This record gives sequence, structure tokens and C-alpha cells, in this order.
Amino acid sequence: MAQTIWIARHANRLDFVNPEWFNTADRRYDPPLSDDGLVQVQELADRLKSEGISRIFASPFLRTVQTAHGVAEVLNLPLRLHWGLGEWLNPEWMTQMPEIRSWSELAAEFPHLDPEVPIEGEPGYPETEAQCFARAGETIRTLVNRFPDEDLLLVGHGASVLGMAMGLVDGVTGADVNASLCALVKVVRNGDRFIMELNGDTSHLSSRESRIRFN
Repeated sequence: MAQTIWIARHANRLDFVNPEWFNTADRRYDPPLSDDGLVQVQELADRLKSEGISRIFASPFLRTVQTAHGVAEVLNLPLRLHWGLGEWLNPEWMTQMPEIRSWSELAAEFPHLDPEVPIEGEPGYPETEAQCFARAGETIRTLVNRFPDEDLLLVGHGASVLGMAMGLVDGVTGADVNASLCALVKVVRNGDRFIMELNGDTSHLSSRESRIRFN
């Protein structure tokens, strides 16, 4: 059974470029992409436009929706959102459950969101790192099994990218996976196993981060 799964982290975020944004933002834990992040999205879309992807899923945070939607526009595909791909709801990073845009707000701004499918899954604040890895791994396995004959793109965050890779590829740990901004992990089904063919590839980006940040 042939199947390729692409896993991407969101592009650069505004609060990484302008940390002061956090102090006055209405939704402090849901930053948009930075200007250079929007460039990265177009480079990611150009990289993936010939890969035969047929479905796109993303975390419901704004930065992942923007990243995935940019690809969905180029590939002319619908986009679905799933809490299982979301940010690590770490109480050391977030003093409360993060507020994000409502489904109706997102749907009004991003026309490629699938109108028939609202946000799947439920958030679970607070959670440990292990719990984040486990729910991202369970989510990607569920989606892969739901669409076994289709190539998928899943867009998440640093921790959920690690969890997705760990959830598919036997023996992989979080320390093994490169989850830099807008990087690509490519996983291919080989019989009953999944093989990681690309690990955090950033060759499509004109600008890359010098160190990997998670928060």
C-alpha cells in the first residue's frame, strides 16, 4: 500500500520577531505569522505543489491555519482543522487554556476551510509533554487509517510535529526529529511500516532559523 505523509511545522510567528506583541495582544497565545513567515508559506506551497497531496489538516491555532491555508490555496484543496495537531498546552508557557479564533471567524477569513467539517477533537489543558506527544501520535494514526489510499499534509507545532513523527515511525524519539520552522518531515508507508525519508527538510526556504525555538 503506497502512501506518503508530509508533516510540517508552521512558519515563523510574529511574537518570535517582535516579542513585545505578546504584551498587548488580545489572544496572547495565538500569534499570527510574521512577514517573513508569510514568505516561508509560499515557499512551502511551491515545494509541495507537485507532490500529489490530496488532503490537508492543521492545528486550529492561527499560525498553523495561515501556513496550511497558503498551501491549500496553491494546491486548490480544502483544509480541515484538528485539535489533536495543536500546540503543546504547557502550563509553564500558558497560564490558562489559550483563546483562539472561533470557527466562524476562521471560516470567514480562510475560504479553503472545509465548511462541512468543523474543528475536530477537543483540547486538554493542561498537558504534559508526554501527553502532547501521545495525542499527536494518536491523531496522525487515526487520519492515516481514515484515508489509507491518500497522501496527506499535516501542519502542526514543534511538539506536535515530534509527536506525529514518533506516532508513525517505529523507534523514533523526539530528539531524533528536526522540527524547525516550516520544515518538512516526509514519511512513506512501506508495507505495514512507515519510513522517514526526510527529517526536517528546509531546502525550500530562503531564510532558516539559526536555532530551533519551541516557545
